[in-house]
Amino acid sequence: MITFTVYGEPIAQGRPRATTINGHVRMYDPAKSREYKDYIKLAAADHAPTVLLEGPLSLVVKVYRPIPKSFSKKKTAAAETGQIRPTTKPDADNYLKGIKDALKNIMWKDDSQIVSVTVTKFYSQRPRIEVSIETLEQQIQQLSIC
Repeated sequence: MITFTVYGEPIAQGRPRATTINGHVRMYDPAKSREYKDYIKLAAADHAPTVLLEGPLSLVVKVYRPIPKSFSKKKTAAAETGQIRPTTKPDADNYLKGIKDALKNIMWKDDSQIVSVTVTKFYSQRPRIEVSIETLEQQIQQLSIC
């Protein structure tokens, strides 16, 4: 299993932008999304396997968003313990899209290898994302041990 943490406020994948250059439409990522993907790549590089992972993979992403300043002390404490969870935008799958894009060719060859995904959103005083990648073979071995 490969596990790593990317500290800082999580950034969801933004909508693609379009521009016209010499009569041709070109699609591109917004700068904020592109920079965050580069940051994820940098954090993941220290944990990258020597050979890209092959076969079916399971991906678990925990997104820890900053606690809003408008929360009372009581609400902040509840948010920190997970009793209050973020139900506002951005959507969990928009965080996932950026992470998957960033980890392609760092951890695995192609996003199609991801056959199982869990994404959860939490609040925290320390915003971050926690990523765990596991081959399905490892999961099966763990289940057979139990």
